[in-house]
Amino acid sequence: MQEQDGRAGVVDGEGEGGVRRPRVQKNVTRAIASDICADVFPIGGFLPTENELCLRYGVSRTVIRESLKILESKGLVRGRSRVGTLVCPKEEWNILDQQVLEWIGPRIFEFDLLTCVLDARRAIEPFAAEFAAERATVQDVAEIERAWERMRDAESDLDTFSQADFAFHAALLKASHNQVFMQLASIIQAALEFSLHASAEAADARDEALEIHKRLVDALRMRDKAAARECSHRMLDLAARDLAIAVKNHPAPAGA
Repeated sequence: MQEQDGRAGVVDGEGEGGVRRPRVQKNVTRAIASDICADVFPIGGFLPTENELCLRYGVSRTVIRESLKILESKGLVRGRSRVGTLVCPKEEWNILDQQVLEWIGPRIFEFDLLTCVLDARRAIEPFAAEFAAERATVQDVAEIERAWERMRDAESDLDTFSQADFAFHAALLKASHNQVFMQLASIIQAALEFSLHASAEAADARDEALEIHKRLVDALRMRDKAAARECSHRMLDLAARDLAIAVKNHPAPAGA
């Protein structure tokens, strides 16, 4: 028998044969997360009861419980036995998770996450560029250059440009042949992609970014460690300028 919530005719999110429809679960999880990010459910407070959540989102207790498990795994909430479900401080959220970033959406500018990503890049990328100039194989440099060519050929296609830009920086970290740096690209992928997209969107033109990326490729090919490091610093300065514009263009929502 399918479990029903408080509204007549609303079932457990299952299709024929008792097979759960993943879309229902995903949508409910996103809805609760979005309400948390929008301070509908304030940090430090408790979520409504399961029955209240069932009524609010039009699903069964089973769906609500599964959604809360997902949110807890990503640090947004924490269940307390016999007390309820607490909304966790933002510092506990897994903000590098792709889903969490999607739930945060435009409010990412309020989290100062893009500045934090830039700080991390400043601490890592110049060293990675210097190491790459010394250690990169011919194939490594060719991969970085192919990413630059995709950036160049993207023209006004912002999404394509941003994807190629991420591929460039991921390939650069890989070319450092430092095992920790090589892993970082996948760890911060979602946040870095969002950061690069925001920078590209804010820039009046991308010619300056293309030029400095090409100069870095040339420095790698010439095995010029100092030039590679300097190009990386210059690249990050451009990113900082464009992110400042992006933040200015995205004021905090009313009531935030």
